[in-house]
Amino acid sequence: MDDKEIKWETLLRFRLIEIVSLWDGRLTTNHLSASFGIKRQQASRDINQYQDLTDGNLVYDPRLKGYRPSPTFTPKYTQGVVDEYLQMLDSHSLLEHSGIERIDLPSTPTFTLRAPPRRTSPDIVRGLVEACRKGLRVEISYASMTNPLGEERIIAPHAIVSSGYRWHVRAYCEKNGDYRDFLLGRVIEFVDFVTERINDPEDDHLWHENITLRLIPHPELSPEQQQLVAMERCMKDGVLEVTTRKATAIYMLQLLQVPTDKTDHAKANPVVLENLEAIADLRFGRK
Repeated sequence: MDDKEIKWETLLRFRLIEIVSLWDGRLTTNHLSASFGIKRQQASRDINQYQDLTDGNLVYDPRLKGYRPSPTFTPKYTQGVVDEYLQMLDSHSLLEHSGIERIDLPSTPTFTLRAPPRRTSPDIVRGLVEACRKGLRVEISYASMTNPLGEERIIAPHAIVSSGYRWHVRAYCEKNGDYRDFLLGRVIEFVDFVTERINDPEDDHLWHENITLRLIPHPELSPEQQQLVAMERCMKDGVLEVTTRKATAIYMLQLLQVPTDKTDHAKANPVVLENLEAIADLRFGRK
């Protein structure tokens, strides 16, 4: 069957099959049934059809009571990058649609910039996600600017976070005795699960407390330029208030291209943080 002959909703289910099996390591008919509101028999047909079209990307594992990716797994309906899986976990937008038809829209010349994927592996992601879900401590080999060749760390992850341009895991670090961010691309190896975590994620105060960032046009811009910036950024009375977790405040400012220090370069930084003092004493666990 030509891919162009496959219905749109079936393609979405094929995408889910690839993403879940590759990055979660276990796919069942229940994934499809619960996500798309289809019967188990239809889910089985989808998996069988997917198998036929991909020369057996999946292997049934009786121990898992489900399918796992084969050693020769090659993505066909996805890019096979971790962002697809983590964004699915975050939004579930793919799972909210059970009967989408192809939408016939006039062709429009558009172009979207997409950042190249960063390094990570399914084995590492599977282990960290499972640790977050089950509240486990894990041993990893982690590289940093201080130790570029990597060192053993025992961490207790509790959340996977996107900063807008890269992914990291928020975790308690036993070496440093505090909560930090570990870039997925710098996890060299997922060594093993250790035990249940001994820390309480509720103690990660920077994660659970919010901060409001007050963004304003750079004061050295002309009144007309300030008005333009305010209009473009949907500011109200010349101010845009953005509320985020304290642990992600710096990431939010970087995403919005707002400097974290005072700057005199008005044209290069047309938007600045009015309440700079709010982030002055924050301890951001970034590594």
